[in-house]
Amino acid sequence: MSWPVERPARKLITRGEIVRIGLRLVRAEGIDALSMRRIATELDTGPSSLYAHVANKDELLRLMFDEMCGLMTIPELDPPRWKEQIKELARAGHQLMIDHNDLARAALATVPVGPNALRISNAMFGMLLAGGIPPRVGAWAMDRIFLYITADAYEYSIWRKQVRNAGSDKDTFITELGRETLAYFEQLPEDIYPHIKTYATALVGGSVDARFELGLELLVDGLDKYAVVS
Repeated sequence: MSWPVERPARKLITRGEIVRIGLRLVRAEGIDALSMRRIATELDTGPSSLYAHVANKDELLRLMFDEMCGLMTIPELDPPRWKEQIKELARAGHQLMIDHNDLARAALATVPVGPNALRISNAMFGMLLAGGIPPRVGAWAMDRIFLYITADAYEYSIWRKQVRNAGSDKDTFITELGRETLAYFEQLPEDIYPHIKTYATALVGGSVDARFELGLELLVDGLDKYAVVS
């Protein structure tokens, strides 16, 4: 008489686990490496078993982006510091997206409406309102600020990939790129491009962080002209 062979119980698949594996893959290899089949392999199952939890890759990316947003710490509103609080929140969000490779790409041309993304938006909107910024101006300003930090983080991921493909380190790559760009600007005909040629050093100078900070200051400090004094 033969006895039935006991099979190990299949591991229960959850949406949260799918999202976490997706985040790990994107951090390591980028969005283009992400697929339902790849995640299914990680879970030792077939892709079809994932669709009970996630409709498709686009939905998965939205869930992953919101999961990332959940890592943000939201400070308690301090009205006198509203501008600095906006900058702090923007810096934290920018760094978080940089830490997650090119996941920022998933938020471009979309409106993140997951609970964690909404929590961040609600906090920044509150900071703007506390500064006396009218609701419509505040809403549009928040949109521009988020677009700025998202696009900048995505561009950073492109540069990082180019550095990796060049087999270089970031500082060496940026230094060499700056040197080549400066040399190109300096050989331009002065009668056609007088300002670019004269101020070539200024055009290529400055660190990535310094340029990001300037952009953030221009966006946030420029809101003063719209503030309504009560």
